[in-house]
Amino acid sequence: MTTQHTRTRSPRLTFPTGFVWGAATSAYQIEGAVSTDGRGPSIWDTFVRRPGTVLNGDDADVTIDHYRRYRDDVRLMADLGLTAYRFSVSWPRVQPTGSGRVNAAGLDFYKRLADELLAAGVEPWLTLYHWDLPQALEDAGGWPERDTAARFADYAAVVHEALSDRVARWSTVNEPWCAAFLGYASGEHAPGRREPVNALRAAHHLGLAHGLAVQAMRAQTTATTIGGCVNLYAISPASDAEADLDAARRIGGLQNRFFLDALLKGAYPADVLEDLAPMTDMSFVRDGDLAAVSTPIDLLLVNYYSRFTVSGTAGGASSAAAAPTDTGSPWVGSEHVSFISGGRPVTSMGWEIDEAGLTEVLSWVAREYPSIPMVVSENGAAFEDVPAPDGAVHDRDRLAYIEAHLRACHAAIAEGVPLRGYFAWSLMDNFEWAWGYGKRFGLVYVDYQTQRRTPKDSARWYAETISRGGPSAPAE
Repeated sequence: MTTQHTRTRSPRLTFPTGFVWGAATSAYQIEGAVSTDGRGPSIWDTFVRRPGTVLNGDDADVTIDHYRRYRDDVRLMADLGLTAYRFSVSWPRVQPTGSGRVNAAGLDFYKRLADELLAAGVEPWLTLYHWDLPQALEDAGGWPERDTAARFADYAAVVHEALSDRVARWSTVNEPWCAAFLGYASGEHAPGRREPVNALRAAHHLGLAHGLAVQAMRAQTTATTIGGCVNLYAISPASDAEADLDAARRIGGLQNRFFLDALLKGAYPADVLEDLAPMTDMSFVRDGDLAAVSTPIDLLLVNYYSRFTVSGTAGGASSAAAAPTDTGSPWVGSEHVSFISGGRPVTSMGWEIDEAGLTEVLSWVAREYPSIPMVVSENGAAFEDVPAPDGAVHDRDRLAYIEAHLRACHAAIAEGVPLRGYFAWSLMDNFEWAWGYGKRFGLVYVDYQTQRRTPKDSARWYAETISRGGPSAPAE
């Protein structure tokens, strides 16, 4: 008689049936092929050509060549057991000048990508805008101009009409806070402008673009699921001092509530408007705009990475790593606020690791806003990944980061949060905006010289976690 020994497995956390296990990317960061098949220039193509804007003068002309290698990348997703893949469409690939003529070759690429995903059993989740505004629209004024929102709605209708037979899950604008305040206030991101009032105009018009796009897509069919996407932070005051409490209110207002209130309540928070009153009377907000911004959606996409600890007292200094070009402030109306260390471990971006903040943020949204299903649409960390002599990449810190944040998702679900899925950021190493190729977020290591893809330990762990339906329960 043979005695069989079974491997003892630690208890698993159980996620709801149908929970989505995904990973995410964006077009500009992975596609390359910036002048191929009729694609027009974007603001990022222009921005990277300006000296000093991107670390080491890096550009995304090739990046990881996903435009040509997408079939191999989809096979990689299937091998990892992903049930969904969140990607963005390049607006200038579809409409080279941001309006008018549609580039059929550009649309065909996304049709082929969606078909490949469906054939592999990976559900496509499409984001319409991840910061690559066509340069022609920026030349006409960019997001501070109201017309850009109307052009976005036209573009959304074009893409939705072409792909809604393949793609059921849609989102509009990724992280409007970044597009508005890093692009038009601090100048860290494209188009690199430092115009605080125009940053506020941009923030409003990005929200309006979202609402008009939802209306345009709904006019075609009600069958697709449409969501809005925000990047949220847990925010703590440095102390109970009045100035620090006010700093937390201000940053929470501009980072979180300014966008969520408009999206889900149809109004901007009164205290944030009061903070901004010395700069602008917000007269660019017209009657009916906020009703459009708050057009009902089916899903809220939440991107979460870290916690802010803030102080309103003079002399504070930021502990987070400033981006190479960030010499202005994105905190319009609250430029005096300091960002200080909370004493937590940090990623290579200088971002503090605080998984409890994810539970806090998700529970706060569920409690304070009209009930809406949510997904964590981005969550991940950059670390200094170095291949071992055998070629493997042992990224223990990233594995631990994702495991901790998945446990935080489970804790939020246990509190009653209607959380439907999780997308790791990012599937593969890629062009990391102003950091160029200096920071790696991927589950998959990319050798930028050979384009070879190597799943890191975190990718293999994530694949096992998906296959088992969740991570192990924390030790008692």
